[in-house]
Amino acid sequence: MIAAIFIITAMGLIMGSMLGIASKYLAVEGNPLQAEIEELLPGSQCGQCGFPGCSPAAEAIANGNAPVTMCPPGGKALAETLAEKLGVAIDLSDVEEKAPVVAFVHENLCVGCTKCFKRCPTDAIIGGPKQIHAVFNDACTGCEKCFDVCPTECIEMRPIEATLQTWYWPEPAKAA
Repeated sequence: MIAAIFIITAMGLIMGSMLGIASKYLAVEGNPLQAEIEELLPGSQCGQCGFPGCSPAAEAIANGNAPVTMCPPGGKALAETLAEKLGVAIDLSDVEEKAPVVAFVHENLCVGCTKCFKRCPTDAIIGGPKQIHAVFNDACTGCEKCFDVCPTECIEMRPIEATLQTWYWPEPAKAA
C-alpha cells in the first residue's frame, strides 16, 4: 500500500517536471500585434465582419488580409484607432456609424420556426420549435442575422434604451 503511494507520487513528480520542461521549450510564440488588435475589437463574436469571431478578424487585420474598416460594431472610432496602430491610410466615407440595437420579437407574429434561433451567434434567442421566441437583451449583439432570416418579419431591431445601469455622461463638445 505504501509502495503504491510512493510510486504514484514519483510518477506525478516526474511527469509534472517533464510537462514543465516541454512547455518551456515547445512554446509557440504568438503575434503580439494580433493580440493588441484583438484587445481593441469589441469581442462580441457577432460575425458581422465576415469572420467567425474577433480572433480570426484580428489575425486577418494583422496580416494585411482585411481592411481596418471591417468591424461594423466598432464604427469609425475603431477604424481610426486600428489605422493609427498599423500606420495605414483609410477612407471613412464607407463606414456608417450606427447606434447600438438589439432584436425584439413580436410575439403575436412569431410562429416558432427556429430560423432565428439557429442563426444567432451569441445564443441570445430562447425558444423552441413551434413556440414563441424571446430575446435576452444582455446577450444580443445587434448583428441582425435573426432579422434577415425571419420569414414572418416578427423581429424588429430596436435601439438600446438607456437605463440607470447603462447611462453615462456624454463627452463635452470640442471647441473649434
